[in-house]
Amino acid sequence: MSVFDLVILGGGSGGYACALRSAQLGLNVALIEADKLGGTCLHRGCIPTKALLHSGEIADGARDAAHFGVNAQFLSMDMPAVNSYKDGVISKLHKGLQGLVKSRNITYIEGHGKLVAKDTIEVNGQRITGKNIILATGSYARSLPGLEIDGVKVMTSDHATKLDYVPKSVIVLGGGVIGSEFASVWKSFGSDVTIIEGLPHLVPLEDESSSKQLERAFRKRGINFELGTRFKSHEVKADGVTVTLEDGKTFTAEILLVAVGRGPVSANLGYEDQGITMDRGYVLVDDKCRTNVPGIWAVGDLIPTLQLAHVGFAEGILVAEEIAGLNPRAINYDGIPRVTYSEPEVASVGLTTAIAKERGYDVVELNYDLAGNGKAQILRTAGSIKLVAQKDGPVLGIHMVGARVGELLAEAELIFNWEASAADVAPLIHAHPTLSEAMGEAHMALAGKPLHAHG
Repeated sequence: MSVFDLVILGGGSGGYACALRSAQLGLNVALIEADKLGGTCLHRGCIPTKALLHSGEIADGARDAAHFGVNAQFLSMDMPAVNSYKDGVISKLHKGLQGLVKSRNITYIEGHGKLVAKDTIEVNGQRITGKNIILATGSYARSLPGLEIDGVKVMTSDHATKLDYVPKSVIVLGGGVIGSEFASVWKSFGSDVTIIEGLPHLVPLEDESSSKQLERAFRKRGINFELGTRFKSHEVKADGVTVTLEDGKTFTAEILLVAVGRGPVSANLGYEDQGITMDRGYVLVDDKCRTNVPGIWAVGDLIPTLQLAHVGFAEGILVAEEIAGLNPRAINYDGIPRVTYSEPEVASVGLTTAIAKERGYDVVELNYDLAGNGKAQILRTAGSIKLVAQKDGPVLGIHMVGARVGELLAEAELIFNWEASAADVAPLIHAHPTLSEAMGEAHMALAGKPLHAHG
């Protein structure tokens, strides 16, 4: 193909979703990837971490088996076997994705691409031209100034997903989603874990009530954390790493995980040379993911939206449909579901109480404690569903803490995005006993007719 309809630079979530949807719409597509199809999410992020979390859940289940009348004993973690299980999941998904790309007749090119003209990517010494260029080069694990990553004592999530032993002790620098998930994994595996977070709460982008519940649950699990004081320095020794905070406190552990967020992969790729507007390495776009340069688009972690795989999927599909002339609706980023897959899970969609008030809403709140839910009692999980709503109006946010609450987000997302009120949801019948029943009960309570909750 001399000129493609789309040339996509990057085969992660945003890039491959754009490629698959474009091909489905009859467009000629070239997809360029320097590493492995599937990107960070499949190989170093979402999938491997959730596999590790599941292994941790099984370990905790073995430890707690007596609570459920089961005679079992936890002996140890077999990390080569854990990694074999994890890598098997990745391999199966990777092969499936490769098959999808091949079946859609997408021209897949392995190599390091660079934007060399407004309509051209150079890869492997070859120039690939497209009527549209989609930049989807993703993100990398950030560090802090002076905090050198060696991959042995001081590591990022890239290294942590491949660790072949259980560390005796870990310092997790950063209490956001990534830090909280790895803290949960390692505690389940048997490590002594301390989280250091410079902001006042864990998972600080969540509603404050959710953060406090996670902190309470982590304390109960024996996960230590230090909040509200920033990192100052570190020292690597033969037997571990010592971290010093700005208030002078020190912490020592076998390894240090740096989980301070992810930055955009955009350096030395020719973006600025073609006049693309950037900010701190991010490519800036409009609500349809167009850059300021006609014919060049950007999606996924490369742009300053929520760094989530499903956001990349949505942006990739949006761009494909816009190029095909379908005029899709712009993404409402408030309506994106968000999950921290720790134990317990934290899940949310919509606005926090603080943001709703900032935007001028007359806010009403409802907290439904999972203690009133039969399935939650069976699972022995604590937590709640919090509703944030406009007075006499729609639900503005749903915030949940508890085992498996991420699975409740599908309904929560529909409630928020369809602007339903509590009165709209209250008559819907939820199966008993399920965790999803708690969603119905919360809305019944907010609508003024609580069942398994005090009025």
